[in-house]
Amino acid sequence: MKNLDYGIIGNCMSAALISKEGSIDWCCLPKFDSPSVFAKMLDNEKGGSFSFIVDETYTISQEYLAKTNILVTRFESPDAAFEVRDFMPRYYDNVGKLHAPVVIIRYLVPLKGKPKFKVNYDPKVVYAKEETISRVKDGYIKSHTVKGTYDSVYLYSNVDYEAVLSQEEITLTEESFFLLSYYEKILPQHINRCILHYQRTYAYWLDWSERTTSYKYYNKEILRSALVLKILTYQKSGAVLAAVTTSLPETIGEVRNWDYRFCWIRDASMVLSVLIELGHASSAQHFLNFLIDIIPEKGNKMQIMYGINGEQKLEEYFLDHLAGYENSKPVRVGNAAYVQKQNDIFGILMEVIYQQFFRFETTLENSEELWTVVTGIVYVVEENWMKADKGIWELRTEDRHFTFSKLLCWVAVDRAIKIAELIHKTAPLEEWKQLRANIYDDIYHNAWNDEIKAYTQSYGSSDLDASTLLMQNYGFVRADDSRYINTVKAIEKDLCEDGLMYRYKNKDDFGLPSSSFTICSFWFIDSLFKIGEKKKAIQYFGQLLSYSNHLGLFSEDIDFKTKRLLGNFPQAYSHLALIQTAINFAGGITEEDELKEVIKTD
Repeated sequence: MKNLDYGIIGNCMSAALISKEGSIDWCCLPKFDSPSVFAKMLDNEKGGSFSFIVDETYTISQEYLAKTNILVTRFESPDAAFEVRDFMPRYYDNVGKLHAPVVIIRYLVPLKGKPKFKVNYDPKVVYAKEETISRVKDGYIKSHTVKGTYDSVYLYSNVDYEAVLSQEEITLTEESFFLLSYYEKILPQHINRCILHYQRTYAYWLDWSERTTSYKYYNKEILRSALVLKILTYQKSGAVLAAVTTSLPETIGEVRNWDYRFCWIRDASMVLSVLIELGHASSAQHFLNFLIDIIPEKGNKMQIMYGINGEQKLEEYFLDHLAGYENSKPVRVGNAAYVQKQNDIFGILMEVIYQQFFRFETTLENSEELWTVVTGIVYVVEENWMKADKGIWELRTEDRHFTFSKLLCWVAVDRAIKIAELIHKTAPLEEWKQLRANIYDDIYHNAWNDEIKAYTQSYGSSDLDASTLLMQNYGFVRADDSRYINTVKAIEKDLCEDGLMYRYKNKDDFGLPSSSFTICSFWFIDSLFKIGEKKKAIQYFGQLLSYSNHLGLFSEDIDFKTKRLLGNFPQAYSHLALIQTAINFAGGITEEDELKEVIKTD
């Protein structure tokens, strides 16, 4: 079965996806959202890749060096073997400054015999729109466009450059390296410098992992997901990307293909709480600063998503010359959803501001600025909470009164009240508490369907939606509330197939959904656990973890039948939900022997 069997390497400036055969099939330089240098994932013929070709006597295996983001691909035949250790340098230099150059290093280590291979080095810059030529220069190979938008990359190595470009067979007799740089290097590049990059990067990731909170159960899965989230964090701004890819389809052959190389504000509160829980408060503060910096001034509209540097315009266009992942078109750059009206953004933003007041020190000047934003948001919620919108799933056609949007309007007012109490601003409390009560009553009466005994996707609807599982997480209901328990069970009956969840089953802009949304499966498992069905929850969790790829990574979606990964990859939201669920299990289990038994059998 074809799957998203890729590992990710990165240094918080950009990233690359490397297949289980050791081929770099996706990479954008110099930033996450830049045009691609390698895009074989999106077009097997035109996209470009960087791989090592061995004969049929070799077997190939792959793993991460424990507690790091260094990916090791091992090529082994009966009489020869070598490893490729792939990484992007990230470490603190001799003066304590963070060093994260726009560089990919492929460090080759001979293990036995005289391994032989050919190099397929085929960069296609600027999304492969125009021809890219590669030529040997003085000390490097330069690859660049010959017409259209100009771009270039540089390859340095201690392997003969002509042999690389002509795909001659190479015998590996010593440690070797390939260093791909977006910028021309000033200092000479040699194997000792490469090894130094490797050792310092290795030490950096070990130190980062050591500072990550450890858990008695599921620690390996939690740590790998945390390492993924770290890669998806853009160093310059603190923004956390949804994924490093664009246009990997939710369903093969369909048009649900989106660009996810942006920061969704909806993920923000979950990111902050997880980073703090994992012991990385400085990363949480960095992301929080990014969010605070993009909060609009009075009267301006808050978007649901932004570019990694806070860009507001994310105009969407198609790359028609690319065939798409397994011929799934269109291939998109940008995301038109940035202009959508989604009322849940008010609650997410207020939750973020509440985290700032509750968890971090805030200057008087900053507090005054944020308090003005708080009062402004409450005013906007008061004017808009009764209106229809596009909802959490960003439907591109009709507006509806989505339950989740109403819930997050309630959250906005609830957190505003908590902030006011924290800073002793009592004047608006009576009015705000009445507004909170009004929204609560509206949801309680209009989102509930008495026939199916559950909160539904939207007012007056009988359609169920996995997002209503979050009503407990946000404090709207208790886990032992009969309405919540009934909602969880109704969702299980209607949306769950063997532990995998639909977001919803009703038709949307593109027809009927046909794949499982990974984060919803984690939400469901977590909800089962909270309502007391712990054994079933733990069993489903172990089953879901088994659907990751060979390196423990998840995408956005999972096919119900084949269990193959679909959608953009690796998906921050999926790994965030994995961490939250695993932490809840690790910290909430009282029947320790039961958990041990389930983990052992899984």
